Amino acid sequence: MPKSAREIVIDYRLCKGCHICISVCPHDVLNKSSEMDNRGFFLPVVVDLKACKVCGLCELECPDFAICVSPDE
Repeated sequence: MPKSAREIVIDYRLCKGCHICISVCPHDVLNKSSEMDNRGFFLPVVVDLKACKVCGLCELECPDFAICVSPDE
């Protein structure tokens, strides 16, 4: 049975908007926000939680440890 995510949490205090998480996601779960934050970054946002297969690539590749994927039980 394929895995699915219950939640994807992005800690925007840690994220610097490098978009590595967006580029490594094989299921297009994340995308760049259309709004700039108060630091001038276009941060990633979850656009399709149901498409997440909990592969963990976004967590693994994030240089700032700013993303956490919780699997659905």
